[in-house]
Amino acid sequence: MLHVDLDQFIAAVEVLRRPELAGKPVIVGGRGDPTERAVVSTASYEARAYGVGSGMPLRIAARKVPDAVILPVDHEAYLDASEKVMAVLRSQPGATVQVLGWDEAFVGIEGGVPEDIARQLQLAVLAETRLHCSIGIGDTLVRAKVATGFGKPAGIFRLTEGNWLHVMGDRPTIDLWGVGKAVSRRLATLGIKTVAELAAANPADLVPEFGPKMGPWYAQLGRGEGSRVVDDTPWVARGHSRETTFQRDLTEAADIDGALRELAAHVMDDVAAEERPVVGLTLKVRYAPFTTTTYGRKIPATSAPAEVLAHALELAAKIEPGRPVRLLGLRAEMTMPESSRQGHTPTRSGW
Repeated sequence: MLHVDLDQFIAAVEVLRRPELAGKPVIVGGRGDPTERAVVSTASYEARAYGVGSGMPLRIAARKVPDAVILPVDHEAYLDASEKVMAVLRSQPGATVQVLGWDEAFVGIEGGVPEDIARQLQLAVLAETRLHCSIGIGDTLVRAKVATGFGKPAGIFRLTEGNWLHVMGDRPTIDLWGVGKAVSRRLATLGIKTVAELAAANPADLVPEFGPKMGPWYAQLGRGEGSRVVDDTPWVARGHSRETTFQRDLTEAADIDGALRELAAHVMDDVAAEERPVVGLTLKVRYAPFTTTTYGRKIPATSAPAEVLAHALELAAKIEPGRPVRLLGLRAEMTMPESSRQGHTPTRSGW
């Protein structure tokens, strides 16, 4: 199985539209104005060389690279480019394609030499879209996904049971797909700092810290194990979210209330199209200057906007009074249909 990941996707799409930007540091984020509050969506490799990365405040990125070209986000352009790439992947003989996002997908093809197939895919994508991609080869989905990072840019790398610990063993657990900063810190408190240590851990020893489902899963992840099947079942959203970064901090309760009501209305518009009830809410609050907290709760299944708003306002009561609010976000989690793909992400197990 192969994992196809488009290189610096958003920046690459912008360079295709503006060939004169080739070789220059390009940063995409917000409305393209570093004086406004926004974060970097992506950066070209030339900009990354200066330490610019996704999620970084745009104003800081502009300071790091004063001569960078900063562009606004154009979701429609990226969606169009993504659909063209996925169409190329699906057109390959015998290919099963499991889309993960705009810029990546798993591809399963039986028979042949994996490296040869990977090169054919790279050439096909480049010929049809003028976009480069890196490809990871693995005997599990997890290993294929992790392998891609070693192939960037525009390369191919293979990770299997045979070389997994040789390549990954000494690396920190945060290098694993599905392990973020918080989980790696929690693993470190258990004396587990490297992939090899996680691979050797007794799954039962992780249960007290991570629970009966995720504890064994993290041990499995450390070994690179998981599903060996590429599943092209259409992806179904588990939830919808909206967030707003305010150009001026909100300090008045009435302003926070109004902003949350507007967010809830947009989220429920998205949910209405799914025709599935909401069963959980998460409120994201970023206090000035840049401290982020989330408040979540399960709610009785409902499709009524008024009921969802009422629960959202109850969560908002947890916002610390007197602290300026820089960003608000609201996510509504819905019931999942029985036909949906299970284990869509490694952090939910199933792979």
